[in-house]
Amino acid sequence: MVLRRVLLALLSSPRVVERLSESRPIRAAARLTAAAITSGQLSARRAARGLTPCLLRLRDAVLAELKGSARGWPWPPRRGSGQGGRPGAAP
Repeated sequence: MVLRRVLLALLSSPRVVERLSESRPIRAAARLTAAAITSGQLSARRAARGLTPCLLRLRDAVLAELKGSARGWPWPPRRGSGQGGRPGAAP
């Protein structure tokens, strides 16, 4: 609890934060973090490129299945008494 308050007091001071940001370990940690984020983004883009043909085939298959199964359904649905609509609306 006391340590938390001390850290909060130190990190709320702009002068301390500026001096810490100029220190060698903090700069090294920032460089490592930026490199990890960049390599992760590149890997994700490469993986997404590899998935694109598979996802397109999946989309086409799902759309074909939906279109095929919807052929037997009456569309648009008929509206009339007992067929939906607002409650209390005149038929």
